[in-house]
Amino acid sequence: MTLLIRYFLIIILLLFPLLSHAQEQITGQVLDAQTRQGLEGVTVTANTGEQALTNATGRFALDLTNRASFLLISHIGYKPDTVFSLNVQQGMAHQVYLQPLTTSLSEVIVTGYESNRPLLETAGALSVIDREVIQRFDESSLVRAVNTVPGVRMEERATASYRLSIRGSSLRSPYGIRNVKVYLGEIPLTESNGITNLNLLDAANFSRMEILKGPTGSIYGAGTGGTVLLEPRRANAGEKTFQVGSTVGSFGLRRYTTSASVGSEKQSLYLQYTRQQLDGYREQSAMDRETLLLTSTFNPSEKNTIRANLIYSDLFYELPGGLTAEQYGQDPSQARGGRFGSVAQNASMNQKGVNIGLSQEYRFSDSWKNTTALYGLFRYRDHPFNTDYERNTNQEYGARSRFVYNTSLGNVATTLTFGGEYQRGFEAARTYDNNQGITGALRTDDEVLAKTGLLFTQTEFELPGNWIATAALSLNNTKYEITRLHQAPTGSPYQFTRDFSAVLSPRVALLKRLSEQVSVHGSVSAGFSPPSEEELLTSDGALNKELEAEKGINYEAGVRGYTLGRKLSFDVVAFHLRLRETIVSRQDLSSIAVFRNVGATSQSGLETAVGYTIIEHASQPVSLLKVWGSYTYSHFRFRDYQKNETDLTGNKLTGVAPHTLTTGLDLATRFGLYLHLTANYMDEVPLTDENTVYAEAYLVAGARLGLKRELGQHFLLDIFTGAENLSDQQYSLGNDLNAFGGRYFQPASPRNYYGGFSLAYRL
Repeated sequence: MTLLIRYFLIIILLLFPLLSHAQEQITGQVLDAQTRQGLEGVTVTANTGEQALTNATGRFALDLTNRASFLLISHIGYKPDTVFSLNVQQGMAHQVYLQPLTTSLSEVIVTGYESNRPLLETAGALSVIDREVIQRFDESSLVRAVNTVPGVRMEERATASYRLSIRGSSLRSPYGIRNVKVYLGEIPLTESNGITNLNLLDAANFSRMEILKGPTGSIYGAGTGGTVLLEPRRANAGEKTFQVGSTVGSFGLRRYTTSASVGSEKQSLYLQYTRQQLDGYREQSAMDRETLLLTSTFNPSEKNTIRANLIYSDLFYELPGGLTAEQYGQDPSQARGGRFGSVAQNASMNQKGVNIGLSQEYRFSDSWKNTTALYGLFRYRDHPFNTDYERNTNQEYGARSRFVYNTSLGNVATTLTFGGEYQRGFEAARTYDNNQGITGALRTDDEVLAKTGLLFTQTEFELPGNWIATAALSLNNTKYEITRLHQAPTGSPYQFTRDFSAVLSPRVALLKRLSEQVSVHGSVSAGFSPPSEEELLTSDGALNKELEAEKGINYEAGVRGYTLGRKLSFDVVAFHLRLRETIVSRQDLSSIAVFRNVGATSQSGLETAVGYTIIEHASQPVSLLKVWGSYTYSHFRFRDYQKNETDLTGNKLTGVAPHTLTTGLDLATRFGLYLHLTANYMDEVPLTDENTVYAEAYLVAGARLGLKRELGQHFLLDIFTGAENLSDQQYSLGNDLNAFGGRYFQPASPRNYYGGFSLAYRL
């Protein structure tokens, strides 16, 4: 990384050129958008570098150079704003209204379902996780932030080994992320083989996450679980900031972050480097990850916006392995032992990856626009496992393009969206004997060509009576070509092709605005989810030729809004998903996960998110006091499931808790002191399809206390400390389902602490 750090420092030096000083004065006032009261201590920054703070009435005066074209207005607890029309010559005073961070649902704009509408006008089960939620925790992992959302569960079987479940989709994900499509900006992060390596990225890389629950194939392609839209960090217009931060904690946690950002009306650049190391609570559970993120935005004309992303990641983590109930009770910090123990075999993961993306939005007119994205990636994996050793490289490229046309059909405003997506990946995959962490004899040598694509169209109608109707349809296709070059001991080379024929995935949705504060919505959508490459070609080299794609249909209805003077917000969704050819996993004698279709499942549930803002006034000693919570009820059952001589119809779905609950409290003061409290409850979880073994229910809590202060005109300091698992609860996070030998449990860390700081310098 020495060369990367040199480049990083060179770019920082180039980001902050000297500016001229021919000056004229501009005046104005900054007010709270809700109370209309003046805000004291607001930072007003010109794009040419001059800066001022507002007084007790919110007023400011700033001497500008004649080259200044806009101001950036920022204040702790408020969303930043940019003023472009300065009117220096006319001597006019500017009045700026800042929105508090806890805005209402009608002000949260979401991109999900390609609607780009306020959340209150979006028909669908959708949750938003922004920077404020991510920063409630120590950013060493996304798990705790994601688990604040109803209907979604994120787990770590080992440090940095993520498993993401949306409405029970972990049934076919013993490890990794499958059946969930993930995008980074306009770029697919999920590869053409159906695998998402989210652990290559750092929590600090994202400014926002949108999680769409249930089948979204009408817009985003194959899948019955859901879709996650990640927005990478970017520089705001007028921003010129250099930031450093560090966190240390229990079990050898060491985390370092450095970033530099410059933004103007025409272009912006954001550069970030993160390094995270952990010794780990369990034996054989250390990790080390370096991530470099570069994002840029260019506006060469009023009609054209170009965005580029580059992410480099180098990840290493150890795999302690699952424990039996007896081992879990005796010493949860131990690793899997025995002849194929995790320490003896050096069970671990080494991954390096580069992801490059380029997108362009071109606005032909007020009615027509097109967004086209191109991307490429390279990934290398070196993976000694307990019973084998896997090495592979993957190269991929792809494109996504969509057109949006706004028109009117009579008096009905109509938005037509159509486009397509294509991905092609080539992987060279080899498996070997694992001789105590060293590659032994070659077992299999495969070349895997994966192709996936979709064509989609969607029409939205704004009907009389505050109705919004949506009709969408896509055509999805996935194909694998596996060429076996070698198979030990006597297997001859051959080629296996599996083409999951094109499938239509429709979606119909209807939303009604009951008032300015409340809306109701309902939808029906179909899902199609072909097996991933790792389900067809397991890590021991076996080919699963008979595995079929899942198909299902989802019904849901919900209500969202706010009341009591916008203090109480609520979002409630009920759904029913019926899957056919459901894919489940089970471990074989060598601990390799194997997959099969089991008939059907019935998945019904209720997802609820509520929040109540008790105090929200930036000028008061206590500027914010809010309580919130999310609850998920899951009634998931197997249907038509015959396992050998045993009928498992009616059994609970493996790996799904009937009840989960997360609650929290947020407190902030005008002085800058803040406190976040979070508690998470998870009901008992069946760990076998037979429902004979369960993981116990648990309740864990965490807290973060910090002080955020502006130091003069240029510095912003955030000092924090926190703790997780305050009750010192023993629990398993990321259980191994249907595990051979009873090794179901992956113990989580006991009570642990962390502390750190972040210091930003703003020009």
